[in-house]
Amino acid sequence: MTLSPLDIHNKEFNVKLRGYDQDQVNDFLDKIIKDYEITLKENENLTEEVKTSNEKLEYFNDLKDSLNQSIIVAQEAADRVKVNAKRESEIINKESQKQGHDIIDEANEKAKHIIDMASEKAKKLAVETDDLKKQARIFRQRLKVMMESQLEVVKSSDWDEILKQGETSTYSEIQDVLKREEDKEKREAKEIKESVNNNDDIVVTEIIAESDANEDSEQNDQDTMVIFPDNK
Repeated sequence: MTLSPLDIHNKEFNVKLRGYDQDQVNDFLDKIIKDYEITLKENENLTEEVKTSNEKLEYFNDLKDSLNQSIIVAQEAADRVKVNAKRESEIINKESQKQGHDIIDEANEKAKHIIDMASEKAKKLAVETDDLKKQARIFRQRLKVMMESQLEVVKSSDWDEILKQGETSTYSEIQDVLKREEDKEKREAKEIKESVNNNDDIVVTEIIAESDANEDSEQNDQDTMVIFPDNK
C-alpha cells in the first residue's frame, strides 16, 4: 500500500532507551512529508500528462489509421479511375477508328460512284459525239450530193438547148425541161436517202474516203462559177 503524507505524519514510534531524539525525528519526518507531498504532486502531474499523452497518442494513432485507410481507399479509387479511364480511352479510340474507317469507306464509295457516273457520262458523250459526227458527215454528203445535183442541172445540155442563140424556146418547152430535172432530182434524192438509211456505216466510210480523195478538188469546186449566156 502506498504511503501518504498523512500516514507518515501520524506514524508513531515506540520510545526506548538510548533512542533517537524525538524532535529531530519529527523535524526530519516533516521534511520528508513535504518532499513526499511534492513528489506525489509531481507524480500525479506526470501521470496526468502521461494519460493525456497516451490519449493524444491513441487519437493520433486512430487518425493515422484513418488516414492510412483513406489513403488506401483513395489509391484504390485512383487505380479504378485510372483503369476506367484507360478502358474508356481504348473504347473511344476504337470507336474513333471505326468511325474514321466508316467515313473513309463511305467517301471511297461515293468517289467510286461519282467516277463511275462520270465514266458513264463520258462514254455516253463519246457515243453521242460519234453519232453527231456521223450525222454531220451524212448531212455534209447529202448537201454535197444535192449541190452537185443542182450544179449538174445547171450544166445540163437541156439548159444549153433552152439558152442557145436563135429561136426562143416556148414556155411549155422550158416547163418540160424543169419537170424532167425535178423528177430526176427527186429520184436521186430518194435513192440517196434509202441508201443512207440502210447502210449508215458504209456511207460514213465512203464519205470519209471520198472526202480524203476530193480534198484537192473541193478547192477548185469552190472557185467554180456558173455563167449564164446573155441573150441579146
